[in-house]
Amino acid sequence: MQKLTSPKLTSPSVDETEIAKFAAMADEWWDINGKFKPLHKFNPVRLKFIRGRLCHKFDKDPNGKLPLKGLNILDIGSGGGLLCEPLARMGANITGIDATERSINIAKAHARAQGLEIKYNFTTAEQLYDTGIKFDAVMNMEVIEHVGDVDGFIAASVGLLKSDGLMFMATLNRTAKSYAMAIIGAEYIMGWLPRGTHDWKKFKKPSEIAAYLRKNNMQISELTGVIYNPFMDQWYLDATDINVNYMLVAQK
Repeated sequence: MQKLTSPKLTSPSVDETEIAKFAAMADEWWDINGKFKPLHKFNPVRLKFIRGRLCHKFDKDPNGKLPLKGLNILDIGSGGGLLCEPLARMGANITGIDATERSINIAKAHARAQGLEIKYNFTTAEQLYDTGIKFDAVMNMEVIEHVGDVDGFIAASVGLLKSDGLMFMATLNRTAKSYAMAIIGAEYIMGWLPRGTHDWKKFKKPSEIAAYLRKNNMQISELTGVIYNPFMDQWYLDATDINVNYMLVAQK
């Protein structure tokens, strides 16, 4: 078996242990029944959330053929492109970055096969920030719990955002319920994710995310929980329950 290796990126936010986890699973990004099955199930609800808020912010028709046409969007921790590809189909100009080179290569190949023009780069938020580029929206979806330096990572992410832009985040709350469901349930009982995919100690409470954002002159404008219904096998939004998964929108 070929050993999965990637050149090391030196940004403080890069956690080599986390990179190794995702490099080992990278070939399964587009397998809907593979290790990323939970993200495939989660995708419709987060895409609807993102589309709706962006269309409202930038006065676009969410039901149009290309509702996000003309918007420049950055997906940090883009993985195999599960968010980038549908956003590109909505008309957005998409840039995806990831610190796992194997994931970037898979994303590039899959986008080419689909005839999609997406800019993928093997880099970090800090390194991209140094280029001076700015975006209408920045996606930090299911990534904050995997970075090494959260403070620096959020500062760089905010620096990549235009003054009137939106940042989207999705992550896991650090509660007893999230430990029971996201660690014990999802990894050990249901086997939805490989054991050790998440470190509960790295989960962030919404109040902690809000504090990081305030340091960078950002504030949360919307916060909602995301709940999994096992009987319907689907996810849905519930603003009253943020104890496990949650999404938020932040702006300057």
